[in-house]
Amino acid sequence: MEYYGSIEAGGTKFVCAVADEALNIVERVSLPTQFPEATLDQVFDFFDGYKLKSLGVGSFGPIDINQKSSTYGHVTSTPKVGWRNVDFLGALKERYDIPIAWTTDVNAAAYGEMHLGAGKETQNCIYLTVGTGIGGGAVVNGHVLHGFSHPEMGHISVQRYPNDRIESSCPYHDNCLEGLAAGPALEKRTGMKGQQLEPDHEVWTIEAFYIAQALMNYSLTLSPEKIILGGGVMKQTHLLAKVRESLKEQLGDYSTLPRLEEYIVGCDLGDNSGTMGCLLLAKEQKNRMKQTNEVGAEVSNFKN
Repeated sequence: MEYYGSIEAGGTKFVCAVADEALNIVERVSLPTQFPEATLDQVFDFFDGYKLKSLGVGSFGPIDINQKSSTYGHVTSTPKVGWRNVDFLGALKERYDIPIAWTTDVNAAAYGEMHLGAGKETQNCIYLTVGTGIGGGAVVNGHVLHGFSHPEMGHISVQRYPNDRIESSCPYHDNCLEGLAAGPALEKRTGMKGQQLEPDHEVWTIEAFYIAQALMNYSLTLSPEKIILGGGVMKQTHLLAKVRESLKEQLGDYSTLPRLEEYIVGCDLGDNSGTMGCLLLAKEQKNRMKQTNEVGAEVSNFKN
């Protein structure tokens, strides 16, 4: 039997899975993200036990998704030690001669949630993960959003909350969303992880302010039908209401959004968003290649 494969490659762990034709997961493993060679050896050990027909990869970034680029398939300017400029996709293609879909982990999660989760009644949605880092993916008219590169929603500039003077946790930017609102920023302000903080702690007002400011910018730029929030920080369920409240306050009366309880939502697939998105992309990549081959065969027969 042949299977679809999925790699959700994160800075902390690689989640690998195989699924049948109906995308029922047959097996899944979670592997610690180490240096590339050690990590990929574990990935290969897992997938070598299955006959794969295609593979979907959602990787931490930044990554090169421009197929005309000389570094297509590489992890590029990541702060993750050892992974900068690694030809991740190339290593997979060298090992497996199958169709491989290649995108970011958050784009994959957005795709999974749009088709199978909180956004399944939409064609345009954004998925934002707030955890150790912050990243966002977008699906526009049913397709993952790519341009010269992929969205880097966690690194947009934001205005600081009044009197918030902590040093940004981002090594690149002093005032970006990730640097001021990801998990490490929470710890800098309080000395504790988010799950250790009481729901009425004042830091949640600051956190909601930054996330809502970002959501306002995304809303005014892309006008999605739904914004889905995931990641470890968002597992503090009380935060969702605070984000909606802050968004309403910051937006003022300028623009009318859908009902906020339906517009700003948590993810339905939980920790499976990225895996299911990768499996969907793997299946689509296989079907796309099949159609291309069939058209090519028809053209060849016509010429002959």
